[in-house]
Amino acid sequence: MQLFDLTGRVAIVTGGNGGIGLGMARGMAEAGAAIVVAARDEAKSIEAVRELEGLGAQAVAVRVDVTQEVSCRAMVQSTLDQFGRLDILVNNAGTTIRKQPQEYTLEEWHLILETNLTSAFVSSQAAYPAMRQAGGGKIIMIGSMMSIFGASFTGPYAATKGGIVQLAKALGCAWAKDNIQVNSVLPGWIDSALTRRARRDIAGLEERVVARTPAGRWGTPDDFTGIAVFLASPASDFITGAAITVDGGYSVQG
Repeated sequence: MQLFDLTGRVAIVTGGNGGIGLGMARGMAEAGAAIVVAARDEAKSIEAVRELEGLGAQAVAVRVDVTQEVSCRAMVQSTLDQFGRLDILVNNAGTTIRKQPQEYTLEEWHLILETNLTSAFVSSQAAYPAMRQAGGGKIIMIGSMMSIFGASFTGPYAATKGGIVQLAKALGCAWAKDNIQVNSVLPGWIDSALTRRARRDIAGLEERVVARTPAGRWGTPDDFTGIAVFLASPASDFITGAAITVDGGYSVQG
């Protein structure tokens, strides 16, 4: 269907070599986009590229340290050097450290802030000129249900994810005139490397999540293929600044 066709488009996915990022990359690859897998672990990124190429897509790996401004800007420039354009940016890279608020060091606070929020701002800023010149673009921010809820062990993480939602709204307002849509996706409890550690560290988490989720299961990275294609495609041209939950109903269950 033409509304969801990404043929000829080029997408960067930060943290795209695993988890939600790779799930989104798969969806966009199958819709025809070329994918730049941007992450620190080069070996893992090469594996992801091979998987995406197996789906028939053009794909390349670019090493990036999203905590460094120069690296974020070089990621965008490398994409333009290799493909000549940039149409889609998925700001997915993220990290967390689970502690009570009084236990965090300022170094840990800055690490989470720079990885989750500052990198999204810098990468979006770097992508803007190319998208504007091309006549439009799509930026997808990865928030969290912690953008909605509070939890005692996610203070810095929740602050960054709340910031992601508001940043998407601000950028969406600023760049609508340039035909650039900016939206955020709020994952619920998804089976990933980060949440596997949480399930190990937090007693009873597995059972509580399933009990509260109307879908009756944890999410998977493949649950993000569809939303990625929708928000990256012409189908969402009149949607900007939105925050869309992908959580099996977790956030609407009382």
